Amino acid sequence: PTLISYMCVSAVCVGSCTVAPCHNVPQMTDNTVSNSDLASLFECPVCFNHVLPPITQCQSGHLVCSECRSRLTHCPTCRGPLTAVRNLAMERVADLVLFPCRYASSGCGATMPPTEKVDHEEQCEFRPCRCPCPGASCGWQGAMDAVVPHVMQHYNNSVITLEGEVVVFLAVNINLAGTLDWVMVQSCFGSQFLLILEKLEIHAGYRKFFAAVQLIGTREQAEHFTYRLELNGTRRRLMWEATPLSIHERIETAFLNCDCLVFHPRVAELFAENGDLSINVTISMT
Repeated sequence: PTLISYMCVSAVCVGSCTVAPCHNVPQMTDNTVSNSDLASLFECPVCFNHVLPPITQCQSGHLVCSECRSRLTHCPTCRGPLTAVRNLAMERVADLVLFPCRYASSGCGATMPPTEKVDHEEQCEFRPCRCPCPGASCGWQGAMDAVVPHVMQHYNNSVITLEGEVVVFLAVNINLAGTLDWVMVQSCFGSQFLLILEKLEIHAGYRKFFAAVQLIGTREQAEHFTYRLELNGTRRRLMWEATPLSIHERIETAFLNCDCLVFHPRVAELFAENGDLSINVTISMT
């Protein structure tokens, strides 16, 4: 509730007039409106995200975000027709507001002007994770703590899970034809990591192996770790060391840019035994 006080206003006469008696006129003692109060005015009644410029309204002045508007024929508030009329006043107010990220409930504390909101949310570390399984056309999205259960389900619980800073991952039957992939979950330092090894056909008849590690965490958290992949054989060693990818980064991009361990099938044969390849995986904190 707003506190209201009253003050006496006297009329000042110029020339001949009758002075009216004193009237009590309400006066706001606290005229401050918080940023969150202003932001709440832009809440979409359908998805509860924020309505951002350009802002259009229904014939009664109600707002709905552009994403929901594309699926509606009538205003969800008054059931009146949606119009293409711009609400320029609300657009000007929006330019003065710092909006919270749509993933605030997941832990993001950032606020930003409307011109920066879309770009921020596309890169926000608190946005839902996509399916990390290589080569999958899976449309799954979920929280970080749901990634491993999803991966296990995707591979019918055949994913290897190991604990410790140094583990040995065994990729079996690497000589099978076609595109192949292997996934391991490694737990250490109170975190979970995914090792993904994939055998890809670069062009007809030419294949390569690609391997990298992802942290099930944010980019900022990933910067605190280093991973090392090693293939060891008689008088031979092949090693790759790097900062793990965040679960929000696409491993396909790392493979495409060769920002990972890359080796030819003939090299794999130098380290494999009976068609199985052992990879030493070391996770360390930096």
